[in-house]
Amino acid sequence: MKQSVAILGATGSIGQSTLKILADHPDKYHLYAISGFHRIAELVDICLQFQPEVVALPQSHVALFKDLATQKQLKQLPALLVDEAGLVAIASAPEVDVVMAAIVGAAGLSSTLAAVKAGKRVLLANKEALVMAGEIMLAEAKKSGALVLPVDSEHNAIFQCLPQQYFSHRQQNKQPQLGVSRLLLTASGGPFLNFSLEQMQQVTPAQACKHPNWSMGQKISVDSATLMNKGLELIEACHLFAISEHFVTVVIHPQSIIHSMVQYIDGSTLAQMGNPDMCTPIAHALAWPERISTQVKTLDLFEVQTLDFCPPDLDKFPALKLARQSMREGGTAPGILNAANEIAVAAFLQERIKFLDIANLVDAVLQQSQFESTDDDLNVVMAADQCARDKAAQWIRQYGVQ
Repeated sequence: MKQSVAILGATGSIGQSTLKILADHPDKYHLYAISGFHRIAELVDICLQFQPEVVALPQSHVALFKDLATQKQLKQLPALLVDEAGLVAIASAPEVDVVMAAIVGAAGLSSTLAAVKAGKRVLLANKEALVMAGEIMLAEAKKSGALVLPVDSEHNAIFQCLPQQYFSHRQQNKQPQLGVSRLLLTASGGPFLNFSLEQMQQVTPAQACKHPNWSMGQKISVDSATLMNKGLELIEACHLFAISEHFVTVVIHPQSIIHSMVQYIDGSTLAQMGNPDMCTPIAHALAWPERISTQVKTLDLFEVQTLDFCPPDLDKFPALKLARQSMREGGTAPGILNAANEIAVAAFLQERIKFLDIANLVDAVLQQSQFESTDDDLNVVMAADQCARDKAAQWIRQYGVQ
């Protein structure tokens, strides 16, 4: 039987890669619903090709969608749902089997949580949902029977390298299980790996958005340039794999060929390798425990020849250190880190702060904040998120480019 799929964030890079795989396997998957935020013409194009039954979009763009649908001669207008309520509705719709959660940032939290509560197979590309509310999300998955599968290439690699029964042995003490000793989370190092601090003071948004290996959106590209993305992934890994941050090591690997590794107590290190293309982890999560074909070029080791590794420079990339400290604090600390970073990255892209100010702003907000236990209360999470955003905006007004 075909699996019915909903893509939250269909016009982003993850959404587009997911659509490629669905197009390659029309016998296995049916696109039931999609969402988009501002690329409305692309949303209509997706409807022309895949004919989903439901589309969620902002209320302010409904008229534009209808106009473009008429211009492009869309034969049948899908049901249109609006704003966050629309996202939650398609994420939890009884017709949907699989939800690709690919909305960037805190904006994707409610819909991802709705998919988990509804017991869906959730392909998790929205790392911020776990960063902000990891304990809540996984507790709800346990209640509903939802299957949360990682789509980030690094977490998907770890998932592939762990024993299949690892997740039935999740422990409250956050210790590695079943012979695992450590998770090795790889990072390309971003475009400024070999820059000096002096050079990094002059970095422009255009430079920061040009990742050496991956094709990604602006926000995640900037996060990769500061290594905040790796910090968020470290927090995500701790939640997904029920492990303390003490057992997660970040390894700089510029080629992005090894996507992550798992070390075992017998001295073994298992690595998942492949060309840097998000279609691979998406296909793995879609079909797991089976495998399906993709159009990703097979890895040619003779062409690669060299794989390099080094530790991260925390003086140049303090965001990674801040993320680790936040995970150690727990409670609302990771969510505060994420909220401050979202405001900082947006300000940098608008040239209101400098590149190195991103980590400075996040650090300042963390120092000004009191961390609380979430106590499985999403209201506590959201209140801390808003407070952090307010503090970040105040910092920009005081120290940003005038």
